[in-house]
Amino acid sequence: MTVYFIGAGPGAADLITVRGARTLAACPVCLYAGSLVPPELLAECPPDARLVDTAQLTLDEITAELVRAHADGHDVARLHSGDPSVFSAVAEQMRRLDAAGVPYEVVPGVPAFAAAAAALKRELTVPTVGQTVILTRIAQRATAMPEGEDLATLGRSGALLVLHLATGYPDRVVAELLPHYGADCPAAVVALASRPGELVLRGTLGDIADQVKAAGVTRTAVILVGRTLAAEHFGDSHLYSAERDRHAC
Repeated sequence: MTVYFIGAGPGAADLITVRGARTLAACPVCLYAGSLVPPELLAECPPDARLVDTAQLTLDEITAELVRAHADGHDVARLHSGDPSVFSAVAEQMRRLDAAGVPYEVVPGVPAFAAAAAALKRELTVPTVGQTVILTRIAQRATAMPEGEDLATLGRSGALLVLHLATGYPDRVVAELLPHYGADCPAAVVALASRPGELVLRGTLGDIADQVKAAGVTRTAVILVGRTLAAEHFGDSHLYSAERDRHAC
């Protein structure tokens, strides 16, 4: 049988993909992160499905559940918040399933940064202003970052930065980015994107840390820093230009 790593989306239950919902409805076993996955999504599971909250389980315990379900002849829905391709700890689960000979597939989901952009009503890539988005985090209470991926280094690019797992340390983020972006650089924080308690903070690198602390935001949020967040004067994309030759190969 097969383990399906399913992206549950950023929070709102109706932002799971059609494929994700259909797969979830077909699996008699579902492992989910109770602290991150909306409980409404579990209603998509079969009525008699075995539901396992992985919030307090170790990686080995999660793997044991997946292998056990496979041995019992059951397909498994492994629900992850956002999209499995980013900060999901899917890679180490796949490695263990490979070793155990358990097949798996991935069903992508709506990532947190996309939901944050929607809340801000902003395109993150704007012609002539910024065409690069860097998704990253900081190493505070998590695994150390690889060499060359610290904020000071990434900040030299001037690209739009989307920081996960960083709202608990806003002063550190600001201190490391100020030399490269300047205090007037647009910044924003979106917490609980797409959920009923969604919170949007807009400002600059110079004041966003104070806003985060005043609002008490410490988790389930992303920090965005970059010029495209407030871009107004920019050229139209060449994609829809009247001057573009639409017949060229």
